[in-house]
Amino acid sequence: MPITKSELVKQLSKTYPNLLKKDLEKFFDIFINEVKSALKNDERVELRGWGVFFTKNQRSKTSRNPRTGERVIVEEKKSINFKMSKDLFREVNDE
Repeated sequence: MPITKSELVKQLSKTYPNLLKKDLEKFFDIFINEVKSALKNDERVELRGWGVFFTKNQRSKTSRNPRTGERVIVEEKKSINFKMSKDLFREVNDE
């Protein structure tokens, strides 16, 4: 089951009852926006003990539309990748 932003903020407010929910939401929004802007500027985002977000450029290519068989040119684009840390890998895999 995926966790939503509101559920995450709710869990954080239970863990840290001295912080207001609106402050936690604002912190979360600021954090996500900083990650987005760093990735947009081709910077790596490293969260120690958790993992690294980074972008890769995908070259433009010629593909086919599966319905019509028509050739389509797919433009160059960026993709976001995540590599988890060894600590997170061990924790997820119960090692």
